Amino acid sequence: MTDKALICRCEDVTTHELHEAIQAGHRDLESVKRYTGFGTGWCQGKQCVALCARLLVELGGDPPTRPITPRPPYHPIAIGRLARLLDGEEGDPLG
Repeated sequence: MTDKALICRCEDVTTHELHEAIQAGHRDLESVKRYTGFGTGWCQGKQCVALCARLLVELGGDPPTRPITPRPPYHPIAIGRLARLLDGEEGDPLG
């Protein structure tokens, strides 16, 4: 895999940045996430965590023992809004 290959498309994290994180001393999945930002985009890691974990171990990092810490949306959103079951309110970004 080349250094320019994207491992997190949401946050544009490349394999080169993963290498840099490990060289900077980040050995576990959570600290690599915080250093690079992978897993913090729209998919919340659904597309990239497995690949990042595999590459981390291949590059000498610690095998993951738990998933990354999820972060809720900045403003809580009702499930009905996400499912488009409720009418949007004025000023509502999803409305």
